Amino acid sequence: MENIELVHLAKKGDLYAFEQLLLRHEKIVYHIVLRMMGEGAGVEDLSQEVFLKVYRHLPQFDEKSAFSTWIYRIAVNTCIDEMRKRKGKQTYSLEAEIEAMDGSYHRQFADNGDTPEQSVLRQELREEVLSAMESLSPEHKAVVVLRDIQGFSYEEISEMTGATLGTVKSRLSRARLHLKEQIVKKRERKIKKIRQKKGKEGNES
Repeated sequence: MENIELVHLAKKGDLYAFEQLLLRHEKIVYHIVLRMMGEGAGVEDLSQEVFLKVYRHLPQFDEKSAFSTWIYRIAVNTCIDEMRKRKGKQTYSLEAEIEAMDGSYHRQFADNGDTPEQSVLRQELREEVLSAMESLSPEHKAVVVLRDIQGFSYEEISEMTGATLGTVKSRLSRARLHLKEQIVKKRERKIKKIRQKKGKEGNES
Protein backbone atom coordinates (compact mmCIF):
# COMPACT_ATOMS: atom_id res chain seq x y z
CA MET A 1 0.00 0.00 0.00
CA GLU A 2 1.30 3.48 -0.89
CA ASN A 3 2.19 5.96 1.83
CA ILE A 4 -0.60 8.31 0.79
CA GLU A 5 -3.20 5.55 1.15
CA LEU A 6 -1.91 4.76 4.64
CA VAL A 7 -2.00 8.48 5.49
CA HIS A 8 -5.67 8.71 4.46
CA LEU A 9 -6.54 5.69 6.60
CA ALA A 10 -4.47 6.94 9.54
CA LYS A 11 -6.23 10.31 9.39
CA LYS A 12 -9.52 8.43 9.80
CA GLY A 13 -8.20 6.82 12.97
CA ASP A 14 -6.80 3.56 11.58
CA LEU A 15 -4.03 2.77 14.08
CA TYR A 16 -2.72 -0.14 12.00
CA ALA A 17 -2.18 2.19 9.05
CA PHE A 18 -0.37 4.67 11.30
CA GLU A 19 1.83 1.89 12.67
CA GLN A 20 2.76 0.86 9.13
CA LEU A 21 3.76 4.44 8.32
CA LEU A 22 6.02 4.53 11.38
CA LEU A 23 7.60 1.18 10.54
CA ARG A 24 8.51 2.47 7.08
CA HIS A 25 10.21 5.58 8.41
CA GLU A 26 11.40 4.81 11.93
CA LYS A 27 14.91 3.76 10.89
CA ILE A 28 15.74 7.01 9.10
CA VAL A 29 14.09 9.07 11.85
CA TYR A 30 16.22 7.26 14.41
CA HIS A 31 19.41 7.87 12.41
CA ILE A 32 18.61 11.55 11.91
CA VAL A 33 18.14 11.92 15.67
CA LEU A 34 21.27 9.87 16.37
CA ARG A 35 23.49 11.94 14.05
CA MET A 36 22.03 15.22 15.26
CA MET A 37 22.16 14.47 18.98
CA GLY A 38 24.86 11.83 19.43
CA GLU A 39 24.64 8.48 21.19
CA GLY A 40 23.68 8.66 24.84
CA ALA A 41 21.62 11.82 24.37
CA GLY A 42 18.18 10.27 24.79
CA VAL A 43 17.93 9.19 21.15
CA GLU A 44 15.18 6.65 21.79
CA ASP A 45 13.09 9.09 23.81
CA LEU A 46 13.54 11.86 21.27
CA SER A 47 12.60 9.52 18.42
CA GLN A 48 9.42 8.65 20.30
CA GLU A 49 8.73 12.35 20.76
CA VAL A 50 8.98 12.77 16.98
CA PHE A 51 6.42 10.02 16.40
CA LEU A 52 4.08 11.49 19.02
CA LYS A 53 4.25 14.84 17.21
CA VAL A 54 3.54 13.06 13.92
CA TYR A 55 0.47 11.40 15.46
CA ARG A 56 -0.82 14.66 17.00
CA HIS A 57 -0.29 16.74 13.87
CA LEU A 58 -1.26 14.16 11.24
CA PRO A 59 -4.70 15.77 10.68
CA GLN A 60 -2.85 18.99 9.72
CA PHE A 61 -0.64 17.25 7.14
CA ASP A 62 -1.76 18.93 3.91
CA GLU A 63 -0.16 16.31 1.59
CA LYS A 64 1.52 19.00 -0.51
CA SER A 65 4.85 17.32 0.18
CA ALA A 66 5.73 13.65 0.53
CA PHE A 67 4.88 12.12 3.89
CA SER A 68 8.52 11.10 4.30
CA THR A 69 9.63 14.72 3.84
CA TRP A 70 7.07 15.87 6.38
CA ILE A 71 8.07 13.35 9.05
CA TYR A 72 11.79 14.00 8.55
CA ARG A 73 11.13 17.74 8.85
CA ILE A 74 9.52 17.10 12.23
CA ALA A 75 12.53 15.00 13.25
CA VAL A 76 15.01 17.72 12.28
CA ASN A 77 13.04 20.51 13.96
CA THR A 78 12.61 18.44 17.12
CA CYS A 79 16.37 17.88 17.27
CA ILE A 80 17.17 21.55 16.63
CA ASP A 81 14.81 22.61 19.43
CA GLU A 82 16.32 20.04 21.80
CA MET A 83 19.89 21.06 20.91
CA ARG A 84 19.07 24.68 21.75
CA LYS A 85 17.62 23.60 25.10
CA ARG A 86 20.67 21.50 25.89
CA LYS A 87 23.26 24.02 24.73
CA GLY A 88 26.28 23.60 26.97
CA LYS A 89 24.76 20.61 28.74
CA GLN A 90 24.87 17.89 26.06
CA THR A 91 26.76 14.70 26.73
CA TYR A 92 28.29 12.98 23.74
CA SER A 93 29.84 9.56 23.32
CA LEU A 94 32.01 9.60 20.22
CA GLU A 95 33.00 5.96 20.62
CA ALA A 96 29.39 4.82 20.80
CA GLU A 97 28.50 6.98 17.81
CA ILE A 98 31.21 5.33 15.72
CA GLU A 99 30.15 1.87 16.83
CA ALA A 100 26.57 2.69 15.83
CA MET A 101 27.50 3.42 12.23
CA ASP A 102 25.96 0.87 9.90
CA GLY A 103 26.88 2.25 6.53
CA SER A 104 25.54 5.80 6.67
CA TYR A 105 29.06 7.10 6.17
CA HIS A 106 29.75 4.67 3.35
CA ARG A 107 29.52 7.42 0.74
CA GLN A 108 32.39 9.33 2.34
CA PHE A 109 34.39 6.51 3.86
CA ALA A 110 33.83 3.55 1.56
CA ASP A 111 35.90 0.46 2.25
CA ASN A 112 37.80 -0.33 -0.93
CA GLY A 113 39.99 -3.10 0.44
CA ASP A 114 42.13 -0.77 2.52
CA THR A 115 45.40 -1.87 4.06
CA PRO A 116 45.48 -1.90 7.90
CA GLU A 117 47.28 1.46 7.83
CA GLN A 118 44.64 2.97 5.55
CA SER A 119 41.87 1.59 7.75
CA VAL A 120 43.40 3.29 10.78
CA LEU A 121 43.64 6.59 8.92
CA ARG A 122 40.04 6.24 7.74
CA GLN A 123 38.88 5.58 11.29
CA GLU A 124 40.80 8.62 12.54
CA LEU A 125 39.17 10.79 9.87
CA ARG A 126 35.75 9.47 10.84
CA GLU A 127 36.42 10.38 14.47
CA GLU A 128 37.71 13.82 13.50
CA VAL A 129 34.60 14.57 11.45
CA LEU A 130 32.21 13.46 14.19
CA SER A 131 34.11 15.39 16.82
CA ALA A 132 34.19 18.53 14.67
CA MET A 133 30.44 18.26 14.00
CA GLU A 134 29.77 18.96 17.67
CA SER A 135 30.99 22.53 17.15
CA LEU A 136 28.41 23.24 14.42
CA SER A 137 25.23 25.21 15.05
CA PRO A 138 22.02 23.13 15.01
CA GLU A 139 21.04 24.50 11.59
CA HIS A 140 24.44 23.81 10.04
CA LYS A 141 24.65 20.37 11.63
CA ALA A 142 21.22 19.53 10.23
CA VAL A 143 22.24 20.14 6.60
CA VAL A 144 25.43 18.09 7.03
CA VAL A 145 23.48 15.19 8.54
CA LEU A 146 20.77 15.32 5.87
CA ARG A 147 23.09 15.80 2.87
CA ASP A 148 26.43 14.16 3.68
CA ILE A 149 25.22 11.35 5.94
CA GLN A 150 21.64 10.59 4.90
CA GLY A 151 22.13 11.55 1.24
CA PHE A 152 19.03 13.68 0.71
CA SER A 153 18.91 16.08 -2.23
CA TYR A 154 19.17 19.85 -1.78
CA GLU A 155 15.51 20.15 -2.73
CA GLU A 156 14.46 17.59 -0.11
CA ILE A 157 16.56 19.32 2.56
CA SER A 158 15.00 22.65 1.62
CA GLU A 159 11.53 21.17 2.20
CA MET A 160 12.57 19.50 5.47
CA THR A 161 14.21 22.57 6.97
CA GLY A 162 11.99 25.25 5.50
CA ALA A 163 15.07 27.05 4.21
CA THR A 164 15.48 28.21 0.62
CA LEU A 165 17.62 26.19 -1.77
CA GLY A 166 20.25 28.92 -1.69
CA THR A 167 20.30 28.94 2.09
CA VAL A 168 20.70 25.17 2.22
CA LYS A 169 23.67 25.27 -0.16
CA SER A 170 25.21 28.21 1.72
CA ARG A 171 24.84 26.48 5.10
CA LEU A 172 26.31 23.28 3.75
CA SER A 173 29.28 25.10 2.22
CA ARG A 174 29.97 26.97 5.45
CA ALA A 175 29.52 23.84 7.55
CA ARG A 176 31.94 21.84 5.42
CA LEU A 177 34.49 24.67 5.57
CA HIS A 178 34.09 24.85 9.35
CA LEU A 179 34.58 21.09 9.68
CA LYS A 180 37.71 21.26 7.55
CA GLU A 181 39.11 24.12 9.64
CA GLN A 182 38.36 22.31 12.90
CA ILE A 183 40.05 19.13 11.68
CA VAL A 184 43.12 21.05 10.50
CA LYS A 185 43.38 22.85 13.86
CA LYS A 186 43.07 19.57 15.74
CA ARG A 187 45.80 17.98 13.63
CA GLU A 188 48.06 21.00 14.13
CA ARG A 189 47.61 20.78 17.90
CA LYS A 190 48.37 17.09 17.76
CA ILE A 191 51.59 17.68 15.77
CA LYS A 192 52.61 20.44 18.17
CA LYS A 193 52.19 18.12 21.17
CA ILE A 194 54.25 15.40 19.47
CA ARG A 195 57.04 17.89 18.71
CA GLN A 196 56.99 19.21 22.27
CA LYS A 197 57.16 15.67 23.63
CA LYS A 198 60.10 14.80 21.37
CA GLY A 199 61.82 18.05 22.39
CA LYS A 200 61.50 17.17 26.08
CA GLU A 201 62.78 13.65 25.47
CA GLY A 202 65.75 15.09 23.56
CA ASN A 203 66.61 17.49 26.37
CA GLU A 204 66.39 14.73 28.96
CA SER A 205 68.80 12.54 27.01
